[in-house]
Amino acid sequence: GWVKAHGGAGASSLAESLGGVDVGARWPEPARGEPRRVMLVGRTSARGLRAVSRALGALQDGKAPQGIDLLGVVLIADAPGRLPLNLLRRIRVVRSVTHVHRVPWIPAWRTGGQPKYLPRQLAALADLVGTGTDGERTVS
Repeated sequence: GWVKAHGGAGASSLAESLGGVDVGARWPEPARGEPRRVMLVGRTSARGLRAVSRALGALQDGKAPQGIDLLGVVLIADAPGRLPLNLLRRIRVVRSVTHVHRVPWIPAWRTGGQPKYLPRQLAALADLVGTGTDGERTVS
């Protein structure tokens, strides 16, 4: 399952590209048959990283349903290009708590489409979440 830390995080795009369920902006409830294994998704903007930190804090404080297995955090680029140093520092803090998977800017997602080829970072993420693909896979 893909759990978005904030609106526009990219959970729906990940679900469309890699499979799985976009759970929304809440922790799923495995006791009700919802996904137990989840990835928390956020953007690399300051707002997105704050939302990821809040969600991780809630999980650590026991404010999430029992049985959730957090596989890590997916941070999707909020814009093309390099991140400012202050945002990289925030990512290091998140990385100290859980695995972080960074996804580059994908122009096709901005316009509601799918990339012709999966970037290598998405292919590695697909392997992790069990949808196994290679970077050369064409997205339909």
